[in-house]
Amino acid sequence: MIDWTPITDWLLQHGPRILVIVLIGIGLWFALKKLLPPLLRRSIIKTKGESKEGIKKRTDTLTSVLMGLSKILIAIIVVFMILAEVDVPIGPALAGLGVAGIAIGFGAQYLVKDLIAGFFVILENQYRVGDVARIADIAGLVEEINLRKTVLRDLDGIVHHVPNGEIRIASNYTRHFSRVNLNVSVAYGTNLDHAINVLNRVGQELATDENWSHLIRSAPQVLRVDNLGDSGIDIKVLGDVKPLQQWAVTGELRKRIKKAFDDEGIEIPWPHTKVYFGDSPGQSMTGQ
Repeated sequence: MIDWTPITDWLLQHGPRILVIVLIGIGLWFALKKLLPPLLRRSIIKTKGESKEGIKKRTDTLTSVLMGLSKILIAIIVVFMILAEVDVPIGPALAGLGVAGIAIGFGAQYLVKDLIAGFFVILENQYRVGDVARIADIAGLVEEINLRKTVLRDLDGIVHHVPNGEIRIASNYTRHFSRVNLNVSVAYGTNLDHAINVLNRVGQELATDENWSHLIRSAPQVLRVDNLGDSGIDIKVLGDVKPLQQWAVTGELRKRIKKAFDDEGIEIPWPHTKVYFGDSPGQSMTGQ
């Protein structure tokens, strides 16, 4: 017959303390989960030039990373406290972890590289969850950031996992503001002053439209005649909009420009080819 006395005695001696340690760990986790986001938000609000959307992105990103680290740290502390409670020597365990850490370090150089790069990505606020960025030559919406990797979803819905150590250049399309950058072609026979006036009018009308004005920071306006192309003259239009809204605003602007050009009789060119059969262009066919 099994004698349960040693087990029950052990549980009575150590069980309550272990339970208290576990409950303290869980309580600390929930406290951090409750208190950390407001604390981060208040500290980020002091950052100059950051919009409400930017503050939210930065807060969400830091909360995700710090809560992940806190979960690991709390778990380690709880485990060591439980080991100490049941009289398991912690010193040799720590020494063993140190030796194992050195051995793993030699075989995990790329992991260490990823962690260091991820630390600086977060510290320098290069991009946040919710931004659209080009990272390691992959463009997409940033869905997740941690110290090891960045997760992007591109326009086709494909999810890319990019190790932070592979990032050489990170281009953020949505930091503080975005920009409408549009080239509009008109035929060579077009009165350029008239075309520019029409483009500026269309941009101003879009910026004052109640359905679009809240997305636009500066009305799209003509910057310059940008190029004399093979088939037409390119006119560059620029305007600042809220982050992530450049594609929607550019699409609406294109539609309105096409309608305005149709109403004003301004031709949008397409490639033309002239073919001559043996005769010079100036020779009249009737003179043959």
